[in-house]
Amino acid sequence: MDLPLGGAPGTHPKEGLGSSSDVRRRILRLSRRTAGAQQPGPEVAMPSDVPHPIAAPYVGVVGPADANRQETALARRVGELLAERGAVVLCGGLGGVMAAAATGVRDRGGLAVGLLPGTDRADADPHLTVALATGLGELRNGLIVRASDALIAVGGSWGTLSEVALAMRLGRPVVSLAGWSVPDAPPGAAPVPAATPEEAVAAVLAAVGRT
Repeated sequence: MDLPLGGAPGTHPKEGLGSSSDVRRRILRLSRRTAGAQQPGPEVAMPSDVPHPIAAPYVGVVGPADANRQETALARRVGELLAERGAVVLCGGLGGVMAAAATGVRDRGGLAVGLLPGTDRADADPHLTVALATGLGELRNGLIVRASDALIAVGGSWGTLSEVALAMRLGRPVVSLAGWSVPDAPPGAAPVPAATPEEAVAAVLAAVGRT
């Protein structure tokens, strides 16, 4: 019987590793499993119409951490709709709009990635699929924007406005749902307003070529 990499109870970790050939064999078995050498069970089967995560659109959902009930309801519905369309949802990984969007994604079996400002993954919302502790503080807002193909801003806050501004500067499509307006923006340079989550998701997916 193979011993775990850590060795048998009471042994030094290095003593339990076995020979270098044993370690190589174990690594090879793990790599084959990761590559799909073993057939996945029904619980991880993906519908045929859901794109592979690399090919899927990456949509950032941004909004205030202290969102009100209306904003959280909107964000949760946005998360549901994006997951149903096979999009990967990126957010800041904490509460408010971020948590609501992640909850909606999880409800529909989608993929929600949280980019945390701190260094502890334990701070992440539990509905996230993946939590990345960036340690960047507010600078992680720029990372969310850079990693996203487009943004949906739900509600408004200064942090949300910074993400919207960065996205517009980089030429990323931005759809605003119950968000702050930018009255002095030149024509065609402001976020696209949406009245409903359905309208917001349809607009952002159309903007990235996914109708």
